Amino acid sequence: MDRPRIAVTMGDPAGVGPEICLDLLRNAQVADLCIPIVLGDAGVLTRCAEKLGSPAPGTILELTELATAEAPSICDLGAITLDQFSPGKVCPATGRATYRYLVEAIDACLRGDVDAVTTAPANKGALHSAGISQPGQTEIFAERTGAEGACMMLTSDVLTCSFVTVHVGYHEVPALLSIERILGVIELTHQSMKRLRGGNPKLAVCGLNPHAGENGLFGDREEERIIAPAIEKARSRSIDIEGPLPPDTAFLEERRATTDAFICMYHDQGHIPLKALAFDRAINCTLGLPIVRTSVDHGTALDLAWQGKASSRSLLEAVTLAARLCR
Repeated sequence: MDRPRIAVTMGDPAGVGPEICLDLLRNAQVADLCIPIVLGDAGVLTRCAEKLGSPAPGTILELTELATAEAPSICDLGAITLDQFSPGKVCPATGRATYRYLVEAIDACLRGDVDAVTTAPANKGALHSAGISQPGQTEIFAERTGAEGACMMLTSDVLTCSFVTVHVGYHEVPALLSIERILGVIELTHQSMKRLRGGNPKLAVCGLNPHAGENGLFGDREEERIIAPAIEKARSRSIDIEGPLPPDTAFLEERRATTDAFICMYHDQGHIPLKALAFDRAINCTLGLPIVRTSVDHGTALDLAWQGKASSRSLLEAVTLAARLCR
């Protein structure tokens, strides 16, 4: 195929999204692989560039021109004005703008105007203050595309994790675990790793409780009742998998060397080792969608916003992976 068109949401205007998107638009290596189109506000990007002493952003498009874009561009949505927010501050206006960028990018991909979507960081507090009910971008993608079995996967050169639950409180996790849900995440992860790495990937599943339950000593026997049966069903489908593993030793170096991906029961079980090992180069993917979606693996970093201190590496990696997946 020709270079795929990647819709890149600008993220929360008050965060680091605008400046890392400016870096993306200037990156020649990315432009060789794909055509990144930032869906956001040209006025915000221009003001951010002025503040940082950076070159002004380039070509500006309308939504109706996405399908014919031939170079890195900005799709100006007019979702927010400069007097409605301050860099580094959470407010409803930036939440509404962030949501607008997301839904326009998703809908453009569903229409076939672009080939994939990559997202800059959203601020959950801003989204909530704007009345957005979904707890995060992953859930927005799943609802907007009608993908009931979607899951989050974080991947890097040293560690890949998929998640059975994500943006919920710890007390909610046990009730959200089921054999069917865990098996679905295992299968989505298996398919994704085959696509990315080829061959028959090796997977590992973490237990929920300390020591993977210690034979029922800790927890409510979630490992025996739910997690182990899901693993056995996966094995019956010729998936190379082990577990449930004690979470505190699952990510040791020698096991990481022989495991393509880990299935985690809740958010921090996988996010903590990933961010410790690969904070600025991990990529967030949503599996099980009818479209390709990748994202940065960091937040809006309001304390760094519009100061020229933010690294764009995760965004560049996420767009690069989206281009690979399109092919």
